Amino acid sequence: MTGTVTTAAYCDRCGGSLAEGDHGACAAARRLEPPRYCGACRRRMKVQVVPAGWTATCVEHGTLRS
Repeated sequence: MTGTVTTAAYCDRCGGSLAEGDHGACAAARRLEPPRYCGACRRRMKVQVVPAGWTATCVEHGTLRS
């Protein structure tokens, strides 16, 4: 299953609500590291980093790739 989160309600780095707080630091950090939380359901994702990129898998919404 491969998917793309189109309506993110949560920050994919810290898991916090996008409507609350400033996520500027999260956006800056995300340029260098993969997402850790699903933006749709806030679940912690299984992340694998390899020299060619990364994959992040949410059990509910599928896999994101770099």
